[in-house]
Amino acid sequence: MKNWFLLGMFIFFSRTIIAQTTPADTVRAIKKGSASGGDTVRASGDTIKVAQQDSIRPKSKKFMPVPKTATRLALIPGGGQIYNRDYWKLPIVYIAFGGGLYAYYLNSIKYKDYLDTYKSFYDLDKNSKNYGNIKTGLTPDSTKIVRVRNLLNTESEYLPATRDQAARGKNYWRRNRGFALIVSGFIYSLSIIEANVAAHLKTFDLSDDLSLRIEPKLNQPAMRTPTPGLRLVFNVK
Repeated sequence: MKNWFLLGMFIFFSRTIIAQTTPADTVRAIKKGSASGGDTVRASGDTIKVAQQDSIRPKSKKFMPVPKTATRLALIPGGGQIYNRDYWKLPIVYIAFGGGLYAYYLNSIKYKDYLDTYKSFYDLDKNSKNYGNIKTGLTPDSTKIVRVRNLLNTESEYLPATRDQAARGKNYWRRNRGFALIVSGFIYSLSIIEANVAAHLKTFDLSDDLSLRIEPKLNQPAMRTPTPGLRLVFNVK
């Protein structure tokens, strides 16, 4: 009987020692894992569980432009595109807008050249009795030289023109100048609208989760009675 009592005491104390040793070893493992920055410790009663988790890396915040700000900055040509980070659009905006201004300025120069020639046929001296009429000694068929300049005023072309030819040239280049101004304004307005629309599109939350599934369908087109069939359903999330 004494031997059985001693055996029971031995088993009891052995279990107590093991129960005390296991948490200590587990705590050491937890501390070692915690030092690496990737362990989460969960305790429930006397049991400590260690759950391995991947380190959470900070993700860069997606750029979300404000459409109102993009529109205001677009008042400066290319400003809205720079704000939206659409740098590849800048050459398109500047070339288109610059081409319109180039055409406007060139047509303005040629219009002024023909206008000066046309005025030279008339007496514009307000103190003269012949004011507003063709100068004395000139007729509508008289010829004068028109100096037609280039954009940089480095070269000139001298062309003979009568009064009517000077008038037609004056009107021609004036129409071209007005058309170039309209095109430049259209391009300018279009760049502002594009910046606003692009800013709106960048705020949309578009997901790559596009799924397709097949579902049964009873009602078919051009069928008066229920007819079994299939339909394809796209699910965009």
